[in-house]
Amino acid sequence: MEFGDSFFKKVEKKTKVDKNTILSLANKLQQGNMKDENTLREVIHSLSKMTGKSVSKEREDKIIQTIVNDKVPDHVEKMF
Repeated sequence: MEFGDSFFKKVEKKTKVDKNTILSLANKLQQGNMKDENTLREVIHSLSKMTGKSVSKEREDKIIQTIVNDKVPDHVEKMF
């Protein structure tokens, strides 16, 4: 799937996160080992910083354990 500049402009307008930051994070996700705790912590910290939302240590640990133990729901709506 390829995204054009108009897509990134919409995302940036809504999230205040620029195209280069999004692409950098996507690249990190593609090249990283998503079962590695350090990689997951880096991604969580990056997302937290990008969105301006803090993530407690407890929540961060829970997210990591969910991913590492393959407990992520198939459908995102089941997460909430």
